[in-house]
Amino acid sequence: MELLLGFLIAALIAMTGMGAGTVTAPLLILFLHVPVSIAVGTALAYSAAVKLVVVPVQVWRRTVVWRTVGVMLLAGVPGVVLGTMLLRRIASNRGNSIWLYLALGSMIALSSAWHVYRHFRPARVAEGRRYRPGWLAAAMFPVGMEVGFSSSGAGALGTLALLGLTNLEAAQIVGTDLSFGLCLSLIGGGLHLSYGGFDAAVLSRLIIGGIFGAVAGTSLAPRVPARAMRLALSLSLLAIGMQLCWRALAQAHI
Repeated sequence: MELLLGFLIAALIAMTGMGAGTVTAPLLILFLHVPVSIAVGTALAYSAAVKLVVVPVQVWRRTVVWRTVGVMLLAGVPGVVLGTMLLRRIASNRGNSIWLYLALGSMIALSSAWHVYRHFRPARVAEGRRYRPGWLAAAMFPVGMEVGFSSSGAGALGTLALLGLTNLEAAQIVGTDLSFGLCLSLIGGGLHLSYGGFDAAVLSRLIIGGIFGAVAGTSLAPRVPARAMRLALSLSLLAIGMQLCWRALAQAHI
């Protein structure tokens, strides 16, 4: 099952460009019944493995603006550390599982709803934008916290911040945000690994399946309607996020 999930997730990422962290954690929770804290750490490590394949291509294409990545990491790194520590602290008390499900479900639902909104109201790269490094750095702190706590957020929120607070071109926004997401995934995943907050067997099978999925997805990407695929995936994740919230509320009434 893990091999199949790894294959499907990597193929979807290659075809749609949506983040590995957002997709992986809820699927591990709902289909493999992995505890929330373990699912988040495993998802972050898997996300880092996938992006280690994707980011070098962006570097080769010269779409990564390293100065901007550095600015984003100034507050993003403390954020991901704090988010990881917060998740670990909450997960240490089994009675807090309801809040973990509710928090993760809410984050996934809101992120997916944002993708659905952007499908019908796509963001436009405004002319004459100013580069605001201070605001950009500050915006990355909550993004980092969300990544450390739920493994999601770097893709959608990072892109939104780059669109509004920099004067980068569209291709540079993609490459820069992917590089930022890779750094956060490496740091957050490393912290989860050091705490034992991951499943080594599940992770290894996900990565093996992901290698084949990335190859298949890359070859299929030019032939599939990526925009329609992103909408379908966003709607599916919205339903999954709402299901996690419902599970939390149902447990609260038991």
